[in-house]
Amino acid sequence: MHLRSKRLYLRPLTTSDAASVFAIMKDPEAMRFWDWPAIRDFETTAEIVAAQIADMEAGRACYWAMALDPAEPAIGCCDLSELDYRHRRAELGFFLNRAQWGCGYAREAMMAVISHAWNDLRLERLWARCHAGNERSRKLLETLGFVYEGLLRGHVLREGERRDCAIYGRLRG
Repeated sequence: MHLRSKRLYLRPLTTSDAASVFAIMKDPEAMRFWDWPAIRDFETTAEIVAAQIADMEAGRACYWAMALDPAEPAIGCCDLSELDYRHRRAELGFFLNRAQWGCGYAREAMMAVISHAWNDLRLERLWARCHAGNERSRKLLETLGFVYEGLLRGHVLREGERRDCAIYGRLRG
């Protein structure tokens, strides 16, 4: 399903978006707070995008490419993953090309995704996870009405280092 915000087009992720995704994933600063370090080869990114498309086709997730115009390359991606219709919940995620940071695009995209989750998918709980120290994501989640729920100590193993992750949640209403 395509989503629209004031300035963004959110289109379902396709294999043709892999180059734009790679442009973000190869940037060490953009990947600083992700579960894995910057990706050095396009093929790995293409495999990740293919797996995300398979998850969409299986009904386990929704992945969108964020673009300023429908025909332009993606400036970021966002998603609802871990879709659980029985419990009416999903995990929310997002990342953006560093050149677009600070423009309000992530907030705008997330508001469209949250509206879709509540109104179209009839979900009742959304949650998000961010690495400890990721102040930009923390602030965005709080601005979107998410509440800090706890810390997953040593939740991620990245390059031999255990990283803590903060959990934020939001209930419909």
